[in-house]
Amino acid sequence: MAEKKANLGDLNILLGVSGGIAAYKAVDLASKLTAVGALVDTVMTENACRLVGPKSFEAVTNSAVFTSLWSTSEEYKISHIALVDWADIVVVAPATANIIGKIANGICDDLLSTTLCACWQKPILLAPAMNDNMWDNPAVRRNVKALKDMGFRLVGPEKGRLASGTEGIGRMSEPQDILEAVGKIAFAVRHPVKEINRKKK
Repeated sequence: MAEKKANLGDLNILLGVSGGIAAYKAVDLASKLTAVGALVDTVMTENACRLVGPKSFEAVTNSAVFTSLWSTSEEYKISHIALVDWADIVVVAPATANIIGKIANGICDDLLSTTLCACWQKPILLAPAMNDNMWDNPAVRRNVKALKDMGFRLVGPEKGRLASGTEGIGRMSEPQDILEAVGKIAFAVRHPVKEINRKKK
């Protein structure tokens, strides 16, 4: 049976990549998003850059990668507010316990956390990834609940083999699953509830 592909044509997707081991999967996600027509800009934390190079994202998206509030290339110079205004949908993959905590508590100490603080009214999808003990930590659970209460959407985490070598819940969802979740959000963006209800009448 043929796999149903999301249609994200001409939607602007801001992809946030934080410093989890699963950051390498975000390159595949960026490629998949681009393949179905999305325009993808990427914001990476310093730790994410230590795990996967920004050039990998530039190569698969043919677009800008932003890594710092203070130093961007002249070609791609842009403010975090401009990124927020540009984005139709924001995806953070992987979303570590650190970035989840920053978003939930309004902490803005790098480009990604500052951008996420400013775009809380946008559709935002988080793909958590961390050790199972971290995922079960009451503080993390409290932060996740706070974000859900604010309207943030989550996909995953999944159960499986973790970076520590143990089995547990904490694996980032696969890029295809994240893509499908983005597709559902895209449908809601293009077809607001009021419009859908009007068509039913």
